[in-house]
Amino acid sequence: MLVNVNSHDWTWQLTVKKSCCLRVGSRCDAVCGNIVSASGQVIAWVTEMRYLGVYVTQSRTFECSLEHAKCSFYRAANAVFAQVGRVASEEVTLHLFKSKCLLVPLYGLEVCPLVKSQISSLDFAVNRFFMKLFNTSNIEIIKACQCYFSFELPSVIIPKRAQKFIRKFE
Repeated sequence: MLVNVNSHDWTWQLTVKKSCCLRVGSRCDAVCGNIVSASGQVIAWVTEMRYLGVYVTQSRTFECSLEHAKCSFYRAANAVFAQVGRVASEEVTLHLFKSKCLLVPLYGLEVCPLVKSQISSLDFAVNRFFMKLFNTSNIEIIKACQCYFSFELPSVIIPKRAQKFIRKFE
């Protein structure tokens, strides 16, 4: 992050508190020397960093972490369920869930390379909300409810969003 030191002086300084270093590639686990800013402050090496709301992790290939997104998703879903609970109809609760909660873990994922286990973990989180809403643990009933309410799981939504993103640049 760069900030202007003086409004009349066009000298720029690095904001070390908001900056970090992260390695991605075959030598991601190699020990690195300290990087020092022009002001003499050391920039920290991290294993995970947040960039534009997406958490990137240190690995041999470019990878995104979904742990923070899932925590935010559960927090939003529980807040919706706590407010409307069993008072509102299932249609109202699902509409709130779809508009307020489902977008939280999907933010930015159209550009992130996800493995099957990551997508399955997002589907699992959504299925758990359905289990809580319909008070059942039978996955067949949950799938029938999702079909009845025309509700798509993240495993269906993410590829559609990725295709839409790619089409913008063609």
